[in-house]
Amino acid sequence: MKKITALVVQKRNPNRVNIHLDGEYAFGVARIVAAWLRVGSELDEKKIEQLQIEDARERALQQALLFLSYRARSESEIRQNLIKNEIPESVIDLTLERLRQDGLANDDESAQTWVENRSTFRPRSRRMLAMELRQKGLGDEAMQSALENVNDEPLAYEAAKKRAPRFINLEWGEFRKKLSEFLARRGFSYSVVAPVVTRIWNETHTQAQSNFEEEDNQ
Repeated sequence: MKKITALVVQKRNPNRVNIHLDGEYAFGVARIVAAWLRVGSELDEKKIEQLQIEDARERALQQALLFLSYRARSESEIRQNLIKNEIPESVIDLTLERLRQDGLANDDESAQTWVENRSTFRPRSRRMLAMELRQKGLGDEAMQSALENVNDEPLAYEAAKKRAPRFINLEWGEFRKKLSEFLARRGFSYSVVAPVVTRIWNETHTQAQSNFEEEDNQ
């Protein structure tokens, strides 16, 4: 048995407490884990191990919640973040299970949120969205559900409308080239890009200038 001789709140992290046993620093734990500890109490090896396990679980949960505070994440992303922060695999599994129970780890919701945010702020093609979701470790079911109502044409139009002001003073040929290349980088096919570029040109130029029909109709 070892006696707790001091409980010291860490200066750099007030949410953690350093535990001193028999006059020497032993290990640190989350403040919530140390809440029941008292100077003078005795700990055996089993209790010390239990404290360290509880601390690992609490540290994993807090790290996951911090990671999730920025935006929705896939389970794969959460797992990789916890691995990066040196959380044991067994603790990661328990943390993910707890997050699922609390509705905080939901691949379907994560995929849907990603697609909605991309479509609103940085529109790109269905194909490119699928690649991004795959990179996040999302499964086919979550991907298919999130992409079910995605239509490339309105997405390409929104992307082009946001980009077009940069090219407003260019002649038609250069305008078409630059806007087409931009949309191609967003993953849109030529069959989608060509009519969208023509539409944007006609909408952003005065009636005094010639409107251009799609090349296929000339």
